[in-house]
Amino acid sequence: MPVMTAEKKYTVVLDVMGADSGAECIIQGGIDAARRIGKQLHVVFVGDSKLINETLSVPENLPDNLSVEHAGDTVPMHVSATDGARMRNSSVAVGLRLLKNNGADAFVSPGNTGAVMATALLTLGRIEGVSRPAITALFPTSAGKPTVVLDVGANADCKPQHLSQFAVMGSVYASVVSKKEHPRVGLLSIGEERSKGNELIFNAQNLLKQSKINFVGNIEGRDILSGKIDVAITDGFTGNILLKFAESIKPMLVKSVQRQIQTNVFSRMGAMLLLPFLKRMRNTFDYAESGGAPLLGVNGIVVICHGSSNAKAISNAIAVAHRMAAKEIKKRIHDELITNHFGQNDGSQSKGENNRDGVLCPTENTDER
Repeated sequence: MPVMTAEKKYTVVLDVMGADSGAECIIQGGIDAARRIGKQLHVVFVGDSKLINETLSVPENLPDNLSVEHAGDTVPMHVSATDGARMRNSSVAVGLRLLKNNGADAFVSPGNTGAVMATALLTLGRIEGVSRPAITALFPTSAGKPTVVLDVGANADCKPQHLSQFAVMGSVYASVVSKKEHPRVGLLSIGEERSKGNELIFNAQNLLKQSKINFVGNIEGRDILSGKIDVAITDGFTGNILLKFAESIKPMLVKSVQRQIQTNVFSRMGAMLLLPFLKRMRNTFDYAESGGAPLLGVNGIVVICHGSSNAKAISNAIAVAHRMAAKEIKKRIHDELITNHFGQNDGSQSKGENNRDGVLCPTENTDER
């Protein structure tokens, strides 16, 4: 009789401090994820232990796959990435040290984005072969399956080899998200023709054509939502503008529909019939559905959430982190870079070199998310 083996349990650290939506909402998201995923997940709440324990004392029938790790400080949203990374006892720093010291398999935070990026780089370093990490986002498509887009904000200025590495990392991530063996990878440009683009695009094309990934050539902005490709590659400056534009689609559609409904009684009657469809459309553009944005390329699984994330978004972000850990994303990115990236080890620089060099870590007192 075969011996049944229990599924491996993965530990996800959840930073509950510093979010715009408040610690209680973030904690509820962690509870929801622990209930939904069950025994294959252990959630560690990191932050003010008194506040966390008080919040946990309210719900009934708490799952037993939760624990608390105290952190004395909170990184405010208004501080720069550099100042945030200097806070050694913050919930971000404590949580990432747990990840580095093998006390956890993944880290999720809805806090100061710049501080999370900078602290992750300083604490975890980069995967061997990675020059720059990239923030990754999922864009909805008319085909039903999302398009993986990176970079959406970590690197304002990129070199061709950075984009080619993003393509490899994005391809690995898309193979998990879309369950496709050879995801189609496109390079975002001003036209599909190879002759269109700037020097960065031309040189990145040459590298991508030599790689073993499924590179389909240049794509335009309209191709991202059409489902024509599985992975879209761009620099963080362009990608962040694209992300912020995409976030504006949902409120625009909602307000436009509401305005049309109010025109007359027949419009209101039609809206009642279309209500289930309208709800599905709204959910399609809801950031809470995807949960968070993985920071691919750092030597650990880190998922960054929107500062105003609700409980649903946090629960989904934890599910993303859990899936990434189970699929060994970090190891697969390392192996794919060695296999596909022409033997280049652009990330294997001196350990004395500043890991944040060239990465978009804002110094002004704003949280760049």
